[in-house]
Amino acid sequence: MPLSEEELRLLEQMERALVEEDPKFASTLRGTTLRQAARRRALLAGVVFAIGIAVLMGGAISGWWQIGILGFVIMLGSATVALSAIRGQQRVGADPGPTAHPSGLGVIQGGRSRSRRSGRPRPAGSGSFMARMEARWRRRREQGGF
Repeated sequence: MPLSEEELRLLEQMERALVEEDPKFASTLRGTTLRQAARRRALLAGVVFAIGIAVLMGGAISGWWQIGILGFVIMLGSATVALSAIRGQQRVGADPGPTAHPSGLGVIQGGRSRSRRSGRPRPAGSGSFMARMEARWRRRREQGGF
C-alpha cells in the first residue's frame, strides 16, 4: 500500500532532521545495504576458506595431523559463514514466494503424498500389502488380462 502525500512529507521532514542532527549516523545508514554486507561477508569467507586449504595442505605435507584438522575446521567454518551470507543475500534480494524452499531449490513432493494429492481416496478396507496384491491379481484375471 503506497504512502499518502502527508505521510511522504512527514517522512522527508524526519529524514532532513536526522541529517541535520547527526550527519555521520545518516551517512552510515545510507552507505551499506544488507546485500553489500552479505557480499562482503561471502568474499571474506572465501579468502578464509583458501587460507584453510593452505593450512590443511601444510599439515598434510609436514605430517602434523593436528594442523591438518585445524585447516579443515577453518574451511568448514568459513564455508558455513559463506553459505549463510549467500542465503541471506538471496532473501534480501527477492521474495521467493510461499512455495519456494529456503535453500532456493524447489520443493519436490515425493513418496506417498503424490497419491493422496491426486484426489483418489484409498478404499476403506485396503488391508495389507499382500491383500492389495491379491485383489489386483483377481481383477486382472477377471478382465482377461492373464
